[in-house]
Amino acid sequence: MSPPLLAPTRAPPRSPRSSEPGPAPAPEFLLGPRLERAEGFDRVFGVVRDAVRRALGVERPGLGLALSNLPPQLGAYWQVAGNLIVLNEGLVETMRAAADTPLQLNAFVYVILAHEYLHSLGYLDEREVRRVTAYVTRAAFGPDHLATRMAEGDLWQMYPFLAQAPRGDGRKFRVVRGFDLASTQHYIR
Repeated sequence: MSPPLLAPTRAPPRSPRSSEPGPAPAPEFLLGPRLERAEGFDRVFGVVRDAVRRALGVERPGLGLALSNLPPQLGAYWQVAGNLIVLNEGLVETMRAAADTPLQLNAFVYVILAHEYLHSLGYLDEREVRRVTAYVTRAAFGPDHLATRMAEGDLWQMYPFLAQAPRGDGRKFRVVRGFDLASTQHYIR
């Protein structure tokens, strides 16, 4: 039997919190300042791509991003075998209104996009993708960074006001122009 089409080519390193043996993450490569300065979804996603590439050695070019009002308990989704991440615009706007700093909003968007990006790389099991998101984020930012705390925790418990985000059904979405240009600049203009 052949492996599933979207299966990762290799298993990610085990999380430092896991009881299973495996290599610890590489020393922090300090993407924190980049995440804090990032303006817009494309820049935050650039940090996601770099973090995943450096921590796991894999990447996937050519993803798109769309915004849609989804149920508040859903941060985003990626359709299996698709090229589009659909981000919950109401949830992002609710966090934007409540965020104390640009880093808080960027870390929130980073965690959601990292989760969906890992799905697009073949990590389909929700529990596994959460574990790998936490691993990548810890490797990229260190254990005390806000993004790491978000990735290792539960966003809806950390920020209960997210449950009050506008409710939507996802029937309509709008594509974000200029997303992931760094990986498509040679063939998409």
